Amino acid sequence: MNKVILMGRLTRDPEVRYSQGDSSMAVARYTLAVDRRFRRSNDGDQTADFIGCVAFGRSAEFAEKYFRQGLKVIVTGRIQTGSYTNRDGQKVYTTDVVVEDQEFAESKVASDANAGRYQSAPAPAPAPAPISDAGDGFMNIPDGIDEELPFN
Repeated sequence: MNKVILMGRLTRDPEVRYSQGDSSMAVARYTLAVDRRFRRSNDGDQTADFIGCVAFGRSAEFAEKYFRQGLKVIVTGRIQTGSYTNRDGQKVYTTDVVVEDQEFAESKVASDANAGRYQSAPAPAPAPAPISDAGDGFMNIPDGIDEELPFN
């Protein structure tokens, strides 16, 4: 069984793109800072893991409309791994949580009160997006990623 439940805060506003074609679909990517339950003495200051999430369709549109940096959310989904070869010819491995359900983990009042505290959250190294803009209005999709796309 592949099931993930996360509760954390968004490190930045979701990045939303739309697929090409007759029936375009929204794809939202965001990163959650998930606090670790226990702190080890040799961990230093890092007490959170930064986990990439991707939502499709109506879930992506919901994230675009309501999710903002610092907001505490609960996400359920599944872990999906993949790989592609970047422009430099290097193989890049990806791990994301594909969102099946997402909801608010705190009230609007609590979210607004905490918003200022999370403006300087450390941004993780950006995960390379497998879909990039070629500059001519079409998107480049790396070879071998076709089976991972929810649309064809």
